Amino acid sequence: MKPQLPIRQAILDRRTYEAPAEGRLGKIRLDFNENTAGCSPAVLRALAKITPEQFAMYPEYEKPARRLAHYFGVRPSELLLTNGGDDALRVFFDTFVDLGTNVLICEPTFPMYRYWGEIAGARIETLHYDPQFEFPLDRVLIALRKKPRLFFLANPNNPTGTLVAPAALKKIIAAATHTVVILDEAYAEFAGATAIPWLRKYPHLFVARTFSKTAALASLRLGAVLAQADSIALLRRAMPPFPVNLAALVAAEAAIADTRTMRGYVSTVKRLRSWFATELQKIGVTTFPSAGNFLLANFGPTGPALFARLERQGILLRDRSRDMGPGFVRITIGTEKEMRQLLKAIQKG
Repeated sequence: MKPQLPIRQAILDRRTYEAPAEGRLGKIRLDFNENTAGCSPAVLRALAKITPEQFAMYPEYEKPARRLAHYFGVRPSELLLTNGGDDALRVFFDTFVDLGTNVLICEPTFPMYRYWGEIAGARIETLHYDPQFEFPLDRVLIALRKKPRLFFLANPNNPTGTLVAPAALKKIIAAATHTVVILDEAYAEFAGATAIPWLRKYPHLFVARTFSKTAALASLRLGAVLAQADSIALLRRAMPPFPVNLAALVAAEAAIADTRTMRGYVSTVKRLRSWFATELQKIGVTTFPSAGNFLLANFGPTGPALFARLERQGILLRDRSRDMGPGFVRITIGTEKEMRQLLKAIQKG
């Protein structure tokens, strides 16, 4: 008899996450919200100084954690480093979610909330943004009465670019009397808003951050969770002893020491985001306000064919036609040269 693999039903039932296609290097990568300007030169210099002895050791976290905590404005005990932003989300399911536990999300949003929830066998309650991508605050407050274990909110939201105002966030936190609230602030630097100063007031509030965007360290996989020390201690119980590699720690320390490069990148994104939205509107393309390093646009029924042509030209966009409607696309804000090339290609049709 052929051996049978005793696979969990939750794994059989779920769809796989579509990662970027291979062969993207050298193309105009405006599909996965990467920092296409690249990391600080200081990062490359720091990585070059790692010795063979250091590579042979398990990583040590005390000193880099202290520096990274200072960067975020928290104590080391209020910081948990993770293997990328995705792992920063996974740990909440490992810590708080049992089979069949309720989890609340608002879609369209970052697919990893649903990804980890399905793997954990959670019951996922989904609310939806309205056709203009307004956040459904009233429905969220009602849903929180059912006491879901977790509520994930990307702020700013990906792919809509929506930013939930502080007053609305405080209503959510107050209503979440039996719910862990996770604010995913992967794009916070572009919005100029963060809930980090609120953490010591709310033990059920967690903020997830990443070094993949502003710091341009996506390939090294470094994320962080920030919360009260006692709350972080709970997450640590679900983490392995060495979750983050040495290269990621070294690179992150160098990146945060070069704040000028990161500030310059954020400033450039904001300028180009506004300019590019205006240029698209001039040619009749619908755009939506964004607080991230990307822009959501609707090119209408002819959009998918255009996106395919652009891909053949080496210009990659994130086509959202299948889940948001024909013609919807998320466009990462790249360098000025890249955005001008994209605009020229769009205008040519």
